[in-house]
Amino acid sequence: MLVDATAGHELLSFMDAYFGYNQILMHPDDQEKTAFVTERGKFLGYLVTQRGVEANLDQIRSIEDIESSRCIKDVQKLTGRVAALNRFISKSSERCHPFFNTLRKNKTFEWNDDCERALQDLKTYLKSPPLLSKPKDDETLLVYLAVSDTAVSVVLVREEDNNQHPVYYISKALLDAETRYSRLEKLALALVVTARKLRPYFQCHSIKVLTIYLLKEYFA
Repeated sequence: MLVDATAGHELLSFMDAYFGYNQILMHPDDQEKTAFVTERGKFLGYLVTQRGVEANLDQIRSIEDIESSRCIKDVQKLTGRVAALNRFISKSSERCHPFFNTLRKNKTFEWNDDCERALQDLKTYLKSPPLLSKPKDDETLLVYLAVSDTAVSVVLVREEDNNQHPVYYISKALLDAETRYSRLEKLALALVVTARKLRPYFQCHSIKVLTIYLLKEYFA
């Protein structure tokens, strides 16, 4: 929420000094070239702007530049870079499932066709990553849940002018016994993971979970 609080303003300040630079006269046309008077800036690894929170282009390029992996260390590097962008990637654990498979213990490393397709699909997705919206004070946020055989995924959204805007994407790969959960149990797991991960949002906003399943009775 610290990043969200920074977004949405017409002018951002990223000054490290208490005084000094703000006393230097500067031509208005040169302001966007500075780090302390700008319409956008990097903050805690994100790009914050008046429009909202955007993915860091340097982090996206670091994935676009990756070629087919040749060893486990290459895959670990890839999954680490994806983790830095998880907030922007819908169903990231499901998208990256082929990568995780190569990292399993007691399994010979193999970069197969599924891995290559997953990598190319990920690169395509990141060519136009979503803009994440900043929630307004006290507004109700919506939660959508999705489950598969390998992962649970969630998107937190806000509504404005009859349009829905993503705030945060969450995804978790299912491990061991979790893969044998019923569909309802997986949905419950997704909601618990979300409530823990996004605790500040749950504490500051009313949350409405949109689902056809009777989750409310499950938690009663």
